[in-house]
Amino acid sequence: MTALVLSVIGAAAGSWTLAGAATAGAFVLPARRELLDRLSTILLIAGAALLGILLAALWVHLDRAPMRTLGETRLWYAFLLPVIGLFVEWRLKTRALRLPMIFFGVLFLSINLLRPDYLDKTLMPALQSPWFVPHVVVYMVSYAALGLSCGVAVWVLAGCWWKGTRPTDADAFLPILLMRLGLPFLTFGLLFGALWAKEAWGHYWTWDPKETWAFLTWAVYLSALHLIHDKEFTPARILWILALGFLVVLGCWFLVNYLPAAQVSVHTYAT
Repeated sequence: MTALVLSVIGAAAGSWTLAGAATAGAFVLPARRELLDRLSTILLIAGAALLGILLAALWVHLDRAPMRTLGETRLWYAFLLPVIGLFVEWRLKTRALRLPMIFFGVLFLSINLLRPDYLDKTLMPALQSPWFVPHVVVYMVSYAALGLSCGVAVWVLAGCWWKGTRPTDADAFLPILLMRLGLPFLTFGLLFGALWAKEAWGHYWTWDPKETWAFLTWAVYLSALHLIHDKEFTPARILWILALGFLVVLGCWFLVNYLPAAQVSVHTYAT
């Protein structure tokens, strides 16, 4: 089963790599842009469909939601990137999300290929809760939106640096929109986690390392939301916050599991 899972992940990563090549080709060959954009979209949808089928098959095979390990959450993250990204592109008639969603998708799938999960059917008692699935799903939706916000912010900052210009309000519109999309889901993730903690351990909040990092992540993006309306804050500063803020997300998601304090954390998961 593990070999089959890795084959599907490899096929999805390959499909998205080709989508990236088609997207890059659209910049080089403007006359073929429409055709290459369409090909890129088809390849992205194909990769997402493979991951969706894989997640459904794992759910049936493991007899539990495939959300227990970090590797399993990376699969959900990679699956949700094109779902959210392509929807936003369709609504806004833009292709600005194409390269960020491909980059993060291929990156996380590659990590899973290098560090494959052992398909363990067991589920620790604390995770056997109705809050398990909604808690993970809202966080993965949030992380996907915030990752895309970071990717577009970095792209805009790099482009302005290359041209020797300053970012404008129009440049910051899409990263801010994605942040506004991700923040409510981040908030729901915190609330669901608190309710789950009360049910599982008797306390809504204990300042566990994972909880502390989750609160820090929420505070960073909530601060960004308020600073948008501060006239002293330029679009460039907002873009830097959105670009660097995703590092805090990654710290909460991955890094905290390797901190010494996390070794006694109730939130320590398999990698």
